[in-house]
Amino acid sequence: MSKPPYKILVVDDSPIIRRAIIAIINASDELRVVGEAANGHEALDLIARLKPDLVTLDIIMPQMGGLSTLKHIMIFHPTPVVMLSSLTQDGASVTFDALRYGAVDFIAKPSSINSEPIQSQANAITQKIITAAKVKTNIIQYVRVRPKADNFLLPKKICKSLVVLGVAEGGYGALLKIIPRLEPHPTTTYMVIFYETSTHVNSFINYLNHYSQVMVQRLQNNTTLEAGVCYMSLGEEYVTLHGGQEYYTAHVSNAPFSSRRGSIDMLMFSVAETVGKHSLGIILTGAGTDGAEGLEEIIRVGGVAIVQAPVSCLYKSMALSALNACEAETVVADTEIAAEINYFSSNLM
Repeated sequence: MSKPPYKILVVDDSPIIRRAIIAIINASDELRVVGEAANGHEALDLIARLKPDLVTLDIIMPQMGGLSTLKHIMIFHPTPVVMLSSLTQDGASVTFDALRYGAVDFIAKPSSINSEPIQSQANAITQKIITAAKVKTNIIQYVRVRPKADNFLLPKKICKSLVVLGVAEGGYGALLKIIPRLEPHPTTTYMVIFYETSTHVNSFINYLNHYSQVMVQRLQNNTTLEAGVCYMSLGEEYVTLHGGQEYYTAHVSNAPFSSRRGSIDMLMFSVAETVGKHSLGIILTGAGTDGAEGLEEIIRVGGVAIVQAPVSCLYKSMALSALNACEAETVVADTEIAAEINYFSSNLM
């Protein structure tokens, strides 16, 4: 007996957008639209009656906007939510807010309201909705963070230990649960390889930096690493470390075969070679297998390995591959990883 399709509620104030999204969703045998709403008030009434498996939710709506609606959903009717976002320069921040408030993922809204550009994204939209509909509501969490003080400035410290995080699909939500909860440590540097093709990664870095006690910045070529800083690089870049005796310089170059994922492995192998037992490797949500071999190498040289518990991953392949390849010391949900990192740093003093 085949599994019944996931029940979807579509919420958007634009009838044209609603029709386009509904057509895409109903074209999949795994999904079925059970209702539509033009604002948050209508959505909350329908959620209570229809009990959908997932809600697609526009951010900008009259009467009750997407963020207010999302907060009400998480309090009164916990349900996986995928935001429909314009992801403009101004819209990126509110999209990241939505992920902090409990949204599972977002779909980029096309700049034009006619259905043609939406149809061109049909496969990606369908896959994101199917993936998000499988998320268990008990792993959805509101991330409480405070903005960094305006006069916040860390003294420059040399790097003695290094934490490497490898993340791909679903990474926005995972990193929002980790980076803002890191405690700046006087000898620990943090590096992130993020498989994200969006041009809005710099906006995400600025957002993380605003809400994190560590400094968050894009990694530039020939940067001398400092403790208390989180450097982020994209999966289309290869990063290697050079130097030693607590002074490490990062070399950044374009990956020669960007379609063959290997950037996480590349950095982890380099970190294992240069930092050795003072390294911590972490594999988070994502598709593919990148990072499994690199994590195994970090363990081999005496470093520590953490893998995000697959049940808490939006995309499980990377975590499962890492667990198949090596014996990770810790397997926990993304909500617990920051505490593990802080513990690692404090025990290296």
